[in-house]
Parts: sequence; structure tokens; C-alpha cells
Amino acid sequence: MASPSRTASHTGENHSRNSIESTVYGFIQRAGAFEKAPEGYETKNLISEMMKDLLKVDRIERGRIICCLTVVTRVTNPYGTLHGGVVATVAKLVAVACARTVVKEDKELRLGEMSISYLSAASVNVELEIDGRIVRSGRNVTTVSVEFRVKGTKKLVYTAHATFFAEPVPKL
Repeated sequence: MASPSRTASHTGENHSRNSIESTVYGFIQRAGAFEKAPEGYETKNLISEMMKDLLKVDRIERGRIICCLTVVTRVTNPYGTLHGGVVATVAKLVAVACARTVVKEDKELRLGEMSISYLSAASVNVELEIDGRIVRSGRNVTTVSVEFRVKGTKKLVYTAHATFFAEPVPKL
């Protein structure tokens, strides 16, 4: 049989664990994770629907792509700022497009790694300039840097770095 002090300690641990679980569960619930998706967003391709008309290409050249994005309510988090998942999706899309300006079409691009730094936040109606640039491109590896800046002030809000592996398209 366990000693009274051990039992009391164990009970305290359970209470602490239940309190932490309750706090985390409450946070997730307040963030809207358990809410039903708004009508019209229950489609097979939810991401495409949310991203529709969000990104506008300003300039494309070899090794560089510049796009514009205005933050709208449908892509914000509960804090009213651009959702981190949208930042990641846009960063990947711009990085792939940028890599495609230097990698021949006869090669498939595979994302090897991607990192994102969320330095600040962009609120509704803020216009962002997204600048994708090739950092290095070799025969099989291409690295791209993507910066999100507030248009006008040029304040850096998010950065991303992606590494792609180029593989020959299989001939069947």
C-alpha cells in the first residue's frame, strides 16, 4: 500500500495534469478549432477556395517573383491577423513558382524542407508585398527565399526559406 504522502503527491499531479489539459482544451476551443466550417467552405478543395483571388502576381523574371496580397477576413485567425497556415501556403506557392523560373520543365520539383519565421502580424486590409528570390540553384538543388513585407512601409512581417530537389520526370 502506498504511503499517504505519496498518494497525496500523486493526486496533486493528477489535479495539475487535469488543469493543464483543461487550459489547453479551452485555448483550442476559443481558437475555433471545434466550430463547424462556415457554409460554402465544406468542399473537397477547401484551401483553393480560401485562397481564391487572394494572390496577385506583379512581376515574374528569371529567379524572382513578386506578388501582392491584401489580408481579408476569410484568411485570418481568431486574433484578426493573417493565419499562419495561409502564410505557409502562400510561401510554398511563391517558392515553387520562383524555383520554376530556373528549373527546366523536364524536372519535377520536390520540397525538401521549408522554414518560416513569423516576425510580426498582418491585420485585415493590410497589403503585403511577397518577394520570392532564388538564393542558389544548382543542377539538382534549388533554394528560395520568400519575404512578406507591408506595402508602403516595407516592414518585414514573415520570411520563408525553401529547398527543392529537382528530379527527372520518369518516362513511361
